[in-house]
Amino acid sequence: MTGLAALTLAGCQNNAASGGGEAGGASRDQIRAVGSSTVYPFTTAVAEQFARKNAGFKAPIVESTGTGAGMKLFCAGVGAQFPDIENASRRIKKSEVEDCAKNGVKEIVEIQIGIDGIAMAESKAGAAMKLTQEDIYKALAAEPYGKPQTAKTWKDVNPALPAVAIKVFGPPPTSGTRDAFAELILDKGCDANPEMAALKKSDSDKHKAICSKVREDGAYVESGENDNLIVQKLVANPDAVGIFGYSFLEENADKLRGIAIKGVVPTYESIASYEYPGARPLFIYVKSAHLTAIPGLKQFVAEYASAWNPDGYLKRRGLIAAPDAVRAANLEIATKLTPFDPAKAE
Repeated sequence: MTGLAALTLAGCQNNAASGGGEAGGASRDQIRAVGSSTVYPFTTAVAEQFARKNAGFKAPIVESTGTGAGMKLFCAGVGAQFPDIENASRRIKKSEVEDCAKNGVKEIVEIQIGIDGIAMAESKAGAAMKLTQEDIYKALAAEPYGKPQTAKTWKDVNPALPAVAIKVFGPPPTSGTRDAFAELILDKGCDANPEMAALKKSDSDKHKAICSKVREDGAYVESGENDNLIVQKLVANPDAVGIFGYSFLEENADKLRGIAIKGVVPTYESIASYEYPGARPLFIYVKSAHLTAIPGLKQFVAEYASAWNPDGYLKRRGLIAAPDAVRAANLEIATKLTPFDPAKAE
């Protein structure tokens, strides 16, 4: 950490101790993580193990804010009132890297912790649907292929589907799951139309509006950053569909059934191999300037790296291990705390 960064952080800690910072002086001798509701259970599990193994450090604070909202908090500055770690269910965006740099967060460490699948699920009392990305796009787009949305039931979308009203509980725009859902499912369904695929090259902004914007007439219900709430709603509404990270499906396998997309059911194996269309990498981002200033932060990163193997305790929480080469590369990053190359931002 540079002398300037250390001075900035120390100044912020002094400010917090005197009541000027939102974190409070005592609270900033412990790690603070924000971000993705999907990554939240994994970081919480690591925090629990870290606290057990390191009695000299306070248990980390982990908040579920959604990836987008977490990035805003993380990139807001260096110092005691700003988080040390951002949990992310997608890679950091170029605009977020720029926002970080503008606020003095010039070096961050990106670590891929594993893989997740964006699962679409229903109650075991539901219709046992099988969908394609095109079906899902037609059902949920605000203006499918640039035309007014008229579908009321899944049968309106595809005659082979049941005449059940479209009701989908899913994440809000601040969620990385929503971003990944748009990229991996909605955009792919939209681009099945040759005109839309061509539009992507000629007018990317218009393409994004048509292909990614979700209907707002009640068929899609934003359910906040609480994936457990979506699980409860599916149990109470057997005809509804939910969207969340695979770990929540696995945790509730006695009540819920994963919906096949393009004939592939979300399972550990199908997501690990990226055969399942909704498979995506998961990340944590660590603020380099905080690594020597926040007690235990380096040890916390090391604890995370010890837990993501196929036989590690994060598997019991539903994390899918990344391929061997990816794990090895990220173990090296976590060990050396190598700064992220901003050019890799998406």
